[in-house]
Amino acid sequence: MSATTAPEAALSVLPRADGSAKYSYAGYTVTASVNGPIEAQRKDEHAQEAYVDVIVRPAAGVGGTRERHLESLLQSSLSQLILVKNFPRMLIQVVLQVEAVPDNDYENTKLVQASLNFPIIPALLQTAVLGLLSAVVPMRATATSTVAAVVFQDGAKRVVVDPSPKELAAARSVHVLAFTSHDELILAESEGDFSVKEWDDVYDAAAKICCQSGAGNADTAMDLDGPVNAGPDMRQFLNSTLEAKVAADLYWK
Repeated sequence: MSATTAPEAALSVLPRADGSAKYSYAGYTVTASVNGPIEAQRKDEHAQEAYVDVIVRPAAGVGGTRERHLESLLQSSLSQLILVKNFPRMLIQVVLQVEAVPDNDYENTKLVQASLNFPIIPALLQTAVLGLLSAVVPMRATATSTVAAVVFQDGAKRVVVDPSPKELAAARSVHVLAFTSHDELILAESEGDFSVKEWDDVYDAAAKICCQSGAGNADTAMDLDGPVNAGPDMRQFLNSTLEAKVAADLYWK
């Protein structure tokens, strides 16, 4: 695994937003600001539900096609989490500012360029969820996400969670999955060549990290030629971050 440290997060870091969060992991640092529900402009009004507006700002330069694609994926996922039907004709805006990305010595590699969107999606989604929780936006569930790649190493095929740029360059396929706190799969994006068996192993490895109940297990994941590397328990991380925030807010009592 490329990440050598545990995920880190802080809530309510921006005083003028309804909610905000900063999240760092695997070389990525993202800050989210959340405002809403607020009155939507006429062009954004939905008669039956709130409109979820997601804006992704890159670490350098202005956003382009890559950011618009990320915004579309995140908007679809967050709309499944937020109780949008509780706020007809309203707007919930999530702005995600990318502050840091991991160093990439393989930026001229075609596969890495094609997969460049994938590794940042979990960081963006986790930051958005933390920001929504900070803003106390009603949701039916939270969500956790991870990225995994199927690579050949030392003649063996294995699933690598949180792959490095070098591992992405050697990957046969790259996958991003996200699960709700009810263990429902809400996001699955894949790229490359893979078999049904490889997809099942990726799913098991991702579920083991994202779902507290451990929908996957090491035995089924090791049906590949080599073992699946471990990753952080993302649901436990999310819960502990919220518990720390609540404890800090109630400290005066």
